[in-house]
Amino acid sequence: MTDQATPKALRLYLELREYPVLCDEIRKRMREEMVRRGVIRAEQFEDEVRAKAITSQERERLDNPLQNELAEVWDLRTSRVRDILTDFYFAHNLPHSIFESIVADVLGERNKQELILSFNPELAPWDMLFAQGEEFENAPPEQRQRTQHHLQEIIVVLTKGMLSDQLAFVGLARKHFLLKDLKAISRRRIGRGKVGGKAAGMWLAWRALQEHSPDDPIEVGPRVKMPDSWFMAADLYYEFIEANDLFGTLNQKYKDLEQSRADYPAFRQLYESRSLTRNVTRRLELVLDQVGDSPLIVRSSSLLEDNFGQSFAGKYETHFCANQGDRQARLQQLCQSVLKVYSSVFNPDALAYRRQMGLIDYDERMAILLQKVEGSNYHGKFFPQIAGVGFSYNPYRWTPQIDRRGGFLRMVWGLGTRAVDRVGRDHPRMVALSHPTLRPERTAHEVRRYSQHFIDAIDLDKNDLVTLGVADVLRHDFPGLRQIASVATGDDLQPIHLSDPRIAPESYVITFDALLKNRRFVTLMRTILRKLENAYGRPVDIEYTIDILPGAEPDFLVHLLQCRPQARPQESELASVPRDIPPDRVVFASSSTVLRGRVKDIRYIVYVDPEHYSRVQSMAERTRIAQVIGRLNQKLHGNPFILVGPGRWGSSNPELGVPVTYADIYHVDVLVEVPMSIRDEEPEASYGTHFFQDLIESRIYPVAVYPERPGDRFNFEFFRSAPNALQGLLPEDTSMAELVKVIHIPDAAPEMMLDLVMDDSENEAVIAYLSPRV
Repeated sequence: MTDQATPKALRLYLELREYPVLCDEIRKRMREEMVRRGVIRAEQFEDEVRAKAITSQERERLDNPLQNELAEVWDLRTSRVRDILTDFYFAHNLPHSIFESIVADVLGERNKQELILSFNPELAPWDMLFAQGEEFENAPPEQRQRTQHHLQEIIVVLTKGMLSDQLAFVGLARKHFLLKDLKAISRRRIGRGKVGGKAAGMWLAWRALQEHSPDDPIEVGPRVKMPDSWFMAADLYYEFIEANDLFGTLNQKYKDLEQSRADYPAFRQLYESRSLTRNVTRRLELVLDQVGDSPLIVRSSSLLEDNFGQSFAGKYETHFCANQGDRQARLQQLCQSVLKVYSSVFNPDALAYRRQMGLIDYDERMAILLQKVEGSNYHGKFFPQIAGVGFSYNPYRWTPQIDRRGGFLRMVWGLGTRAVDRVGRDHPRMVALSHPTLRPERTAHEVRRYSQHFIDAIDLDKNDLVTLGVADVLRHDFPGLRQIASVATGDDLQPIHLSDPRIAPESYVITFDALLKNRRFVTLMRTILRKLENAYGRPVDIEYTIDILPGAEPDFLVHLLQCRPQARPQESELASVPRDIPPDRVVFASSSTVLRGRVKDIRYIVYVDPEHYSRVQSMAERTRIAQVIGRLNQKLHGNPFILVGPGRWGSSNPELGVPVTYADIYHVDVLVEVPMSIRDEEPEASYGTHFFQDLIESRIYPVAVYPERPGDRFNFEFFRSAPNALQGLLPEDTSMAELVKVIHIPDAAPEMMLDLVMDDSENEAVIAYLSPRV
């Protein structure tokens, strides 16, 4: 909107900018009106256009203006001079009401005819695309129907330029995005490039959930929000590389994995010692001005993340900023977090994942998603009431009555880090949404044992991310306590009816029992997952936080943090579990599985003896075991092989399992977990974690065997008596033979072959057995 004090010609020019497509026709009518009213003759006007165009050539130092300029450049020059003179003469000789009448006439005539695009959207400036798109989007319904194909083309061009050029994503964006969505992203974008997969997926999912369907059993749109977000575009990554002369680091991806792993600490230190450009830090200062002292999360959003078929779950870094203290300290913390995310481009796990997925030659550019952390301050600790991950297709069916299509949740109290990572001695609540109150545990003791014992939160006083015991944080005055926790009374667990300060903090158990009995909550989460699966045309997984809204009947607000296509197992040849196999030919068997499939003619078993591993005291020795497994992963590539070992593979706590990463195991066909010792309790299942998604995307079958559980078997004699082939494969690691055994099946069982069959419809769901080689 222009001010009345604005000079007349400038005011007219600014108003004409609002019509980037129609302005040529409007100016033509303006000139006709001036000639008709005798303001100027047409010949006189064109003579002045020519004279001023020549003057402008001389001003631009063309010594022979009539010969030194191409005809098309001269036409462009005279066109621009003509526009300037049109605005000037009209503004100073005719009332503004006549201009408004001309505009109304042009718009009226256009409404009577089929609207067309008068320019190539692929080449047009974005301002023009937004202006034209808004004109189409705000048109009357009948006219909008006739121009919908034009609007979709504009949305596609903006999506490819600002979000993603992955065709599967672009197709969804065309169906669901409104122009105002893209405009909102543009306003929050820092830089000129794409905002990356994580940011794009979050916004697309939110938009899909705002679309009402008569089939929805509950109104979803008002109950789903996105966090306040800002988008550091991918071009800023290259700007950082150029400003700090880091071009020599870009080919790190072509080094072998061992070298990449050895170089990574130095690369991290190199990147984190550099600085962002002044232009970027100024924009980050503006972000801090908007968020105040609210905690922030700095998340990777690379161009490859959250795509169809490869999610990169957990491969790049995420950092929390408590965002406390003076402005300079907060800015320094934010900038340092950005640098850490940039350096994670060289994470060996990310490079191995790219190599496995055939993406190593792709130019990976790192965009970054900045978000306010959802939650509230509770006694100096900042965290959400509920956080977790959700899957529209349940990956964990511990009993046949569970419907996989019902969906699945992993839920925690506090920050969602404990829901997406495998953490030591802690357990999120796993929920089959088809039967939300059903649990794998059978007794109150088991429920308490396999509940959440720690909480991740942001300590506002320490200005840092902390992990604390539930009993150290949870008190009777916590909002939503009755939905989240139960009270242990002797050998039983009781719901909380009243907020009672006399209840000892250590008596609280995080169960979410009352929440999962709430029909509104269960219906809301089922509907969210179903709507997103329908929109994407395939199963999805999401990350979320949840606010419990107080009231006589509690309601819920879901903050959508992320959405991507769900990693689904590629079920191979289906086969029933064979019966009547002689016991001495069964290598191991399990009574539960999450998948169906078969692996034939397994050539090698890499085995880490649980009893031996439990006696290893040195962290360095346990790390060496992981390194040997990583080298075997490379050496055995091309041979079907399985990995069998203690506790939790990939655990962040080496006491609970071998600390391998994705880069150590991505060629394995089957990953088998057995207890650390014969007396060990079952560890928390990985289903739904980033680690589990890695296995599924890489077509690695996860299997858990607990010899003390009815229906499970493990042939310890076979594993202990088989010869060790480690020395022949890795002579330099012979000293590790007591801890790492490589069983070559043709040597351990001549004339036999090892097959593994999985069938989730059977009581004995997994069996690895020897059979005569045909």
